[in-house]
Amino acid sequence: MSTTESASDSASDPESTPESESVRVSASAPDAAPEPRPRPEVSEASDALLGPADVRELAAALGVRPTKQRGQNFVIDANTVRRIVRTADVRPDDVVVEVGPGLGSLTLALLEAADRVTAVEIDDVLAGALPATVRARVPARAGRFTLVHSDALHVRDLPGPAPTALVANLPYNVAVPVLLHMLERFPTIERTLVMVQAEVADRLAAPPGGKVYGVPSVKAAWYAEVRRAGAIGRTVFWPAPNVDSGLVSLVRRSEPVRTTASREEVFAVVDAAFAQRRKTLRAALAGWAGSAPAAEAALVAAGISPQARGESLTVEEFARIAESKGAGA
Repeated sequence: MSTTESASDSASDPESTPESESVRVSASAPDAAPEPRPRPEVSEASDALLGPADVRELAAALGVRPTKQRGQNFVIDANTVRRIVRTADVRPDDVVVEVGPGLGSLTLALLEAADRVTAVEIDDVLAGALPATVRARVPARAGRFTLVHSDALHVRDLPGPAPTALVANLPYNVAVPVLLHMLERFPTIERTLVMVQAEVADRLAAPPGGKVYGVPSVKAAWYAEVRRAGAIGRTVFWPAPNVDSGLVSLVRRSEPVRTTASREEVFAVVDAAFAQRRKTLRAALAGWAGSAPAAEAALVAAGISPQARGESLTVEEFARIAESKGAGA
């Protein structure tokens, strides 16, 4: 489970990411899936989870030196991963997908609570070592674990049952694109809890009207009800990052945004509106609509003032604008 110090304020369209050339799957689960098991009783003193010494020993044995490029700041506090699992409301019948498991701190806690866990890891060394860590520390649950060796942004399908939850400590430099990609590709994910840089957490959960409300806020709201779910201190990581972290909860909308426009069309409006935050929507959407008068016509047709700015609009209002493109033709 790892993270990094840099942040991404914008999110590219998940569908623009090319297919992965190589996705390797490692699993010890049998072909015929057994019935979900009751949640095991786990003692607070459980030695299955990784502590500071365990993380350092594993890293040393693997020759792993945490790098910013891969976001490798590993969680070393067992109570933190227990808290994440509790906050995520992981259930005994959940199929959880985890992105960026690292050395397995969160993975082990998820396996103690969920029915199955699928971890997506890009790092060659970490991906190769994690199944052995699972077998050594939670042997009774090893058959419920699957490792997908791939860049999460390239993942189009996952082995086994469809995921019902996403729980991850996302690498901060790609947190928003990865989150949006997973929500778009896997509509069966009902509940999500991610740990991201505190500033990114604020952006994701921001309501309309605030200074931090922007592209991540609107695009996340397209999929889910989003809220801040807590803060995480720096000392639970090794090495300690120079930024604070936050938890974000996303619960899939029971009903999609009602619109005749496609997701791509709505997101194009969002991207255009925030590309020049200080401009009115009439000016900011001129390129998208073809001209400033055309943008004004679309805004009026959608019932939105041409003098408004993107940070004041809800995702539903962006959808109305997308529907109204060409209204003045």
